[in-house]
Amino acid sequence: MSNVPLLTLITFLPAVGAVIIMLFMKKEQTKAIKGFATAVAVLDFLISLPLWFNFDQSEAGFQFVEKVSWIPTIGVSYFVGIDGISVLLVLLTTLTMIVGVVCSYTAIEEREKEYYVCLLLLATGMLGTFIALDIFLFYVFFEVTLVPMYFLIGVWGGPRKLYAAIKFFLYTLFGSVLMLLGILAFYFANLKLGTGTLTFDLVELYGVGPKIPLSLQIWIFLAFFIGFAIKVPMFPFHTWLPDAHVEAPTAGSVILAGILLKMGTYGFVRFALPLLPQASQVFVPFMVLLSIIGIIYGALVAMAQTDIKKLVAYSSVSHLGFVMLGIFALNDQGVLGGQLQMINHGISTGALFLLVGVVYERRHTRLISDYGGLSKVVPVYTVLFAITMLSSIGLPGLNGFVGEFLILIGAFKKSYVYAAFAVIGIVLGAAYMLWLFQRVFFGNLDNPENEKLTDCNTREVLYLLPLIILMFWIGLYPKPFLGRMEASVKKVVKMVNAAEAPQKAALGKMTKLEKR
Repeated sequence: MSNVPLLTLITFLPAVGAVIIMLFMKKEQTKAIKGFATAVAVLDFLISLPLWFNFDQSEAGFQFVEKVSWIPTIGVSYFVGIDGISVLLVLLTTLTMIVGVVCSYTAIEEREKEYYVCLLLLATGMLGTFIALDIFLFYVFFEVTLVPMYFLIGVWGGPRKLYAAIKFFLYTLFGSVLMLLGILAFYFANLKLGTGTLTFDLVELYGVGPKIPLSLQIWIFLAFFIGFAIKVPMFPFHTWLPDAHVEAPTAGSVILAGILLKMGTYGFVRFALPLLPQASQVFVPFMVLLSIIGIIYGALVAMAQTDIKKLVAYSSVSHLGFVMLGIFALNDQGVLGGQLQMINHGISTGALFLLVGVVYERRHTRLISDYGGLSKVVPVYTVLFAITMLSSIGLPGLNGFVGEFLILIGAFKKSYVYAAFAVIGIVLGAAYMLWLFQRVFFGNLDNPENEKLTDCNTREVLYLLPLIILMFWIGLYPKPFLGRMEASVKKVVKMVNAAEAPQKAALGKMTKLEKR
């Protein structure tokens, strides 16, 4: 156990910053508020860097662990730690928060004090979700993220902001409540097995899951599935996402795409698969089917969009379908690719939303038809958009290619049919992104208002630069990222697949009895 409560410090520093802004700063002090929020975000990122440098890649278990009894009556503890599955998500969150704060300087012009308070509180909720190793604690942090995100969309969003905010809140709350029922069912199943232990400790419960009867596992998996599938969002639970993305301010869209959606995919890998291994095996065909539908449906709907931001939003449905396909391939390559693609999507799609925000601040329109020929007036912006777009479609040499390639290997090992459908999604993804780029940046500069556009300023280039660097780093040398994830991913895959043999034996016995 670490002597320094590093994870606690990383998680709660933004909340402390939010409290200071709320209590001690006047709303007229906008420059001071922006500067202080930026300083908190940068400090939080710097404090999180030891997680990268001091992480033991050979260790599959949890590191930087902190554990304190919290509600002993029901067995709840403040138990946090990270492994290869969560370490990169924590680092991506702290980096994304800097970008989110800095990109808001000129985008937000009213109630700025409350805005930065919500941003920092949201950071605490997201970080807590990725480090929690007590299921009750995980649920608390999972729910905490709802409130600041609701206000970010509902107060600082677009024309239909209240509709989008309420839809986001109700969808996610509905999924969360069902997930809570699943957690409670698991908790009482543990007691019924006669262990005599009142605990929400994830590490202890990993050993309990395989002992729970398959019929009950299936019901608990369904509860987890709805909670996490809404968050991902998987088809057909995705309908809240385009509204939330389109109406959210730029930083809200970046955080939503970059981090919040990953809470769903992370939930499947951290909780659903290892806690309910037999049920996970049963649901593989169903999960793969929904993933493939999401990949192709998301790409086709994205292709039909006339709004740039809505196109990027639907692309997330397609890309996260890839992530889910990799996870439910249930082999090392597929799950590893899914984990890396979670990071890649956060980088590439987050950057796309930033770039949409840059041009929206200047023109106050997101309609593709209002643009054309922008490469003639904003060359730096064009280059940044081109790199990000190529990263999103998985060009070799950029980050998206590595994740997609591993997912395709994993899917092919499971079934060549899965891989064939996934390839269709990749082709469609290239089609809608290249077509978008052609319509916005090439052709004639017909609209006179576009002739006055100014190119990216220094601040905009600086907050995009870390994401561009990561695109090339992961694309050209992914070893440091894959190395940190590999041991933990193999452990999860082994836990799930260890349940496959007993399950097949049980199904075989049932089949023989039915024949008799």
